[in-house]
Amino acid sequence: MVGGGKGSFIGEVHRMAARLDDRYELLAGALSSDANTAKESALSLNLDKKRSYSSFDTMAEVEASLEDGIEAVAIVTPNHLHAQVAEAFLNNGIHVICDKPLTSSLADAEGLASIVKDTGLVFAVTYNYSGYPMVRQAREMIQNGDLGELRVIQIEYAQGWLATDIEKTGHKQALWRTNPAKAGIGGAIGDIGTHAFHLSEFVTGLQVKDLLADLDSMVSGRELDDNANILMKYTNDVKGMLWVSQIATGKENGLKIRVFGTKAGIEWSQENPNFLEFSPLGESLRTLSRGGPSIGSLAGEATRIPSGHPEGFIEGFANIYSDTADLIMAHRSNSKTNSLVPTINDGIRGMQFIETAVKSSTSGGVWLSFGS
Repeated sequence: MVGGGKGSFIGEVHRMAARLDDRYELLAGALSSDANTAKESALSLNLDKKRSYSSFDTMAEVEASLEDGIEAVAIVTPNHLHAQVAEAFLNNGIHVICDKPLTSSLADAEGLASIVKDTGLVFAVTYNYSGYPMVRQAREMIQNGDLGELRVIQIEYAQGWLATDIEKTGHKQALWRTNPAKAGIGGAIGDIGTHAFHLSEFVTGLQVKDLLADLDSMVSGRELDDNANILMKYTNDVKGMLWVSQIATGKENGLKIRVFGTKAGIEWSQENPNFLEFSPLGESLRTLSRGGPSIGSLAGEATRIPSGHPEGFIEGFANIYSDTADLIMAHRSNSKTNSLVPTINDGIRGMQFIETAVKSSTSGGVWLSFGS
């Protein structure tokens, strides 16, 4: 693991997710750019002192030379470090599991994609909400035609933790997320908007073709956006609306998606993740439950325990890790496996989303072709 030392929220999440299905063992790490923090973090995780590194490039080179060196690395650093860390490990023959967004710029993302293509290595991007069973249920229902022809997609991701300028208090997570040098050109749209964007394409199987964005920095002195309203046009002329905010006072982690077609609609909420609302035309609303009857194979394969026993964030995240392990095993045996793991291509679309949205907004809120 690179990053994820003491004080990191997402590092611990990645470690729990990796361990849940007994598919991974943490053997090495460059856990912080601060040498003391890296050592303390490695000690707390019972890492071999010889495999606690002060730099990621040294770690990549040494681990690649060991007979029992790591097969994969999890990158959980701030955005601006993703590209250089990933490149170091890819060039040493090590698979990559990278937090989102993929990088801090589209150019860096495209450079990584070229390396992935040349090496043939596994590269997973942790758009973890695509690992939730009922999200996969929604995907399967749409694929099966249960909603008919799609018409409208609504996505929102509302948080309130940046409603004040907590970055000025030294808050670690807020500091880098509101700093363009570390986060890139996207604030809320990069941090959580990419999740919502990916979720919409994952669930529906459609791709955004055009968008119009209105981005705001509502907290005085903040450089990056903390609120965004975006209109989108998908393939098949399906219309979409996305609201993303980190200044939605009182909101915790309000990710929701609604999809409406000619035959039915569905709605899923991350804060109530074990259920999917299904509203067939002319019929009463139905609530489908994870592990319950009428659940398809995609949701079933992503479920660990019977209905009535809640699963959530860690389990969904763990599905991404478990599916990535399947890809790595297939790579070992030079075979193929069907997988729902978000790849480098999904990461690039996330970066295109950020850059197109920023360009649209700074141009006065105009319609732009996706990736233009």
